[in-house]
Amino acid sequence: MITGAIKSQIDQIWNAFWSGGISNPLEVIEQITYLLFLRRLDDLHTLEENRSARLKQPMARRVFPKGKDPKGRPYEDLRWSRFKNFAAGEMHTVVSDHVFPFLRTLGGDTSTYAHHMKDARFTIPTPALLAKVVDLLDNVPMEDRDTKGDLYEYMLGKIATAGQNGQFRTPRHIIRLMVEMTAPQPTDIICDPACGTAGFLVAAGEHLRERHPNILHNAKLREHFHHRMFHGFDFDNTMLRIGSMNMLLHGVENPDIRYRDSLAQDHAADEEAYTLVLANPPFAGSLDYENTAKDLLQIVKTKKTDLLFLALFLRLLKPGGRAAVIVPDGVLFGSSKAHKELRRLLVEDQKLNAVVSLPGGVFKPYAGVSTAILLFTKTNSGGTDSVWFYDVEADGWSLDDKRTPLLPEDKLGPVPRTALAADEHDKNNLPDVLARWAERERGERERPRTEQSFCVPKADIAAQGYDLSLNRYKEVVHQAVEHRAPKEILADLAKLEGEIQRGMKELEGML
Repeated sequence: MITGAIKSQIDQIWNAFWSGGISNPLEVIEQITYLLFLRRLDDLHTLEENRSARLKQPMARRVFPKGKDPKGRPYEDLRWSRFKNFAAGEMHTVVSDHVFPFLRTLGGDTSTYAHHMKDARFTIPTPALLAKVVDLLDNVPMEDRDTKGDLYEYMLGKIATAGQNGQFRTPRHIIRLMVEMTAPQPTDIICDPACGTAGFLVAAGEHLRERHPNILHNAKLREHFHHRMFHGFDFDNTMLRIGSMNMLLHGVENPDIRYRDSLAQDHAADEEAYTLVLANPPFAGSLDYENTAKDLLQIVKTKKTDLLFLALFLRLLKPGGRAAVIVPDGVLFGSSKAHKELRRLLVEDQKLNAVVSLPGGVFKPYAGVSTAILLFTKTNSGGTDSVWFYDVEADGWSLDDKRTPLLPEDKLGPVPRTALAADEHDKNNLPDVLARWAERERGERERPRTEQSFCVPKADIAAQGYDLSLNRYKEVVHQAVEHRAPKEILADLAKLEGEIQRGMKELEGML
C-alpha cells in the first residue's frame, strides 16, 4: 500500500502537468512511464557495475556506452543517477536533447519495454515540472515491488475521463473477481487480446505470487513466469508502453506485450496457444467483412466486435483452456442469427460454466452499459450440463457516477481482509459470488430460481433458444396478499359516498 503522503505528491504532480499544459491523462502517464524506464535502465547498469567490481571482470553488458553521444554529451550524463542532480534547466536540456534520442535507439535491452520505447516523445514542457517529477519518482523505493506497483496503479486510476480513455479501465475489484474465479496456475499461459494497461495480466501475476509463493523458487516455473506466461495484444502504442511498464513494476521481467489488431489479423500462429483468457474487450462498433480475420468469420459471420471477440477467444484457447470475459448484455439475448449461433456454440460445443450478471453502474462514469461475465471452458466436444447464474446487485461501490465506496477498504473486493457481517452483503456481493461459485457442482444445484444464484439445466437453455439472460430464468417470489371480504369493501364505499354527499350539501349551504 502506498502512503497518503505519496498519494498527495502524485496529486500535486498531476495538477502540475495540467497547469503546465498537458491535460490528457494518457500523455501524463506516458511521460512518467518513460522516466520510470530510464530509472530502471540506470538500476540495471549499476547492478552490472557492481557485479563487475565484485568479480573483478569487465562489464559483460553496458546499458550506457563509454564515450559521448552524437551531440558530444558523455553517456554517463544520461543516467538517472547523474541527471537527477543537475539544475532544472540543464536537466531538461539533457533529457530532451540527449536522453530521449538515446532511448529511441536503445538496442541493449531486448525486453518488450525497450521495443515500445523506440518512438518515445518527450513532451514535459518546463524544467520546473521535470525536476518536480524526477524528485518524486526518485523517492519511490523501486526495489519494493508492491510499492512501485501500487504507485503505478494509483496513477492509472486517474485515467478517469469519459469516452475514449475510459475503455481502458476495468475496475480492479471486478478484475480480481474474474481472476479468483479462474484461479490461474503456475503452468498456465495467459492471454488478454485487448490488454490496454494490462490490468488482467497484472492481477493474474499477483494472484500467482499470493497463492503459489514457491513459483519463483523453482527455476523452470520462474523462467515460465517471467518470459512465457503473460501475453497481451493492443493496437494502441501508448497502451502498449503503459501496459508493459505496469507489468515491469509488478515484477514480470519480460512479458509478451505487443502490437496486434486482434480482430483484423489471422491467428494461425496463436491458434490454441493459451490455457487462460481474461479480457474486457471493446464492446461498441462493427467491422467490415473485408477487414475482419477470415478465421473468425468461419466461426461466426458477423460484423459486431463483441461477437467477434468471443469467436477470437475460442480460436486462441487450447482444448481444456478456460476463459472469463466481460460481454454486454446484448450478447446474452440478441436475436440475430450470429448471436444465437455463438451462444449455441458455447452451450453445445463447449462447456459454458457461468453467467455472472453485473449491475449497470459498474463501468460508470465511463458508461452505463449493462454487462455480464461469461466463464467457459473450450472442449470442442460439449460438456455443458447446467449453467450457473449469479445476479450481482452490489459490488461495494455506489452505482452512480461518483462510485464512492459503501464499506471500509478492508471489506471491499471479492477477497476482503475483514469478513463481512451478514447485513453488509447487500453492499458487497463479491465474496458471496466466490463462495457460491465453489459450490456450483454441489449445493448450488439445489437452489430455487428465486435465489440470487441458481443453476439452469442445458435442456432449459436450449428450449429458450439459448437465451443467457438471467431474467429469462429467474423466478420472482410472489408474496401472499390478504384480501378483504367484498362486504367490507362495499360498506366502506357506501360510507365514503355518504361523506361526499354531506360535504356537497355543506358547500351548497355556504353558497
